[in-house]
Amino acid sequence: MDFKWHIETAWKLTFSNIVPLILMTLVMILVSGFTFGILGPVTMAGYLQSVLSMLRESREPKIQDVFSQMHLFFPLLGFGVLVLIAIIIGFLVLFLPGLLIVVAMTFCCLYVLPLMTDKGLGVMDAVKESYRMAVKDQILDHVVVVVLYMGIMALGGSVFIGFLITCPLASVFLASVYNEKTGAIPEIRR
Repeated sequence: MDFKWHIETAWKLTFSNIVPLILMTLVMILVSGFTFGILGPVTMAGYLQSVLSMLRESREPKIQDVFSQMHLFFPLLGFGVLVLIAIIIGFLVLFLPGLLIVVAMTFCCLYVLPLMTDKGLGVMDAVKESYRMAVKDQILDHVVVVVLYMGIMALGGSVFIGFLITCPLASVFLASVYNEKTGAIPEIRR
């Protein structure tokens, strides 16, 4: 996997569409915050689908794209509740099991939202396919993708203003890797 190309692509596309991406990120954060995180996964699904469209079709992201995947609300809510219960139980047992569950979920479910929005898969099918994509070829490549994605998100997560920049950057990076793993060829590489 050409990580340099993915990072350069993410950098170029993020900063060429910085204003709409920042506005979308801000709306996603506000909606998620006002709903106590309940609409977080479904707005993130719309956000990622918009980023995929930007990457594949050179389409400028729009704020209303954040709300484009509301039909996934109940499946994502149910899945989120199950994951939250597993994480809470893990942390109640000891700190380490909870941390292992978080790491395993991040490793296995990194592509769940793009698969649900792009391929129209249900939650369980998306989890299975995401896991298959994670372990299919080079597991080490996937580990690097997870570390880079989480590192970029964590870097901006320490400062709110930073998150407005790093969330789009990490999302474009994830969409670029997802395109390579699914065989979709973005406009930029043609």
